[in-house]
Amino acid sequence: MKIKILLVTLLVVSTVSLGTVALAANNRERTNTKMNRVKVTEQRRQEIYGTEKIALAATDPDFEAKMHRFLLGEVYSYGNLTNRQRLLITIASITATGNADVLAPHVEAALRVGTKPEEIKEVFHQIAPYIGFPGAVKGLVVTNKVFKAQGIKLPLPSQSTTTEGNRLEKGIAVQSEIFGADNITKMRTAAPANQKHIQDYLSAYCFGDTYTRTSLDLKEREMLTLAAIASMGGCDPQVKAHVNGNKLVGNDKNTILAVITQCMPFIGFPKTLNALAAVNAVLPEAK
Repeated sequence: MKIKILLVTLLVVSTVSLGTVALAANNRERTNTKMNRVKVTEQRRQEIYGTEKIALAATDPDFEAKMHRFLLGEVYSYGNLTNRQRLLITIASITATGNADVLAPHVEAALRVGTKPEEIKEVFHQIAPYIGFPGAVKGLVVTNKVFKAQGIKLPLPSQSTTTEGNRLEKGIAVQSEIFGADNITKMRTAAPANQKHIQDYLSAYCFGDTYTRTSLDLKEREMLTLAAIASMGGCDPQVKAHVNGNKLVGNDKNTILAVITQCMPFIGFPKTLNALAAVNAVLPEAK
């Protein structure tokens, strides 16, 4: 009987000890994760955004810390995007939300990580058909100020590949490459007579004048288009169409999720969750 009591006592003590050890390990892991997030944030801030002091840190240190630890410590750690792609997506997202006045540090960061000026300018060409000219022009104005301050000569060389004579033809060709020739033919044919001009504008301007430009490939152009449309909100059918477009040009679901995640700090959770619902509607999770 005494032996049984002793064994039970030892078992209880061992279990408590193991639980204490496990709890301590979990606490250490959480502490290390927290410390790593802080450390990673500071490393990325210096690598991507430079060492210049942030004005917000002097007036609202808690807010600044929370913002950058989420953006740089967490969001930048998710997915398979390069820093260059993240910053192009960031520029597209911020511009699409109408907040181009805060673009400057992100444009500077894009240059710092080796993005070519032509690639940055292409963001505004790419998203203008979706957000409208005024928003894109605001982004260009801020970007031009950054470029001039850094001694980048303007205007940059043209990236256009179309002429007045072939822009519609080339536009239909690239639409067909992305979405499938049968789908584009059906869409154009189904348009009522008094709305066929909209289809021509879409093919010639959005795709002929824009998607055929150099500096960015189709994969990155579709990423930027998705980022802009998701950032505007209220465009679920178009988000779904360009989720499918991303898939068809070779961007898998993980890449698409990385694009949406990168937009999250700039558009908030409601728009992000709506975009994710559209992604999952087109590309359901495997059961």
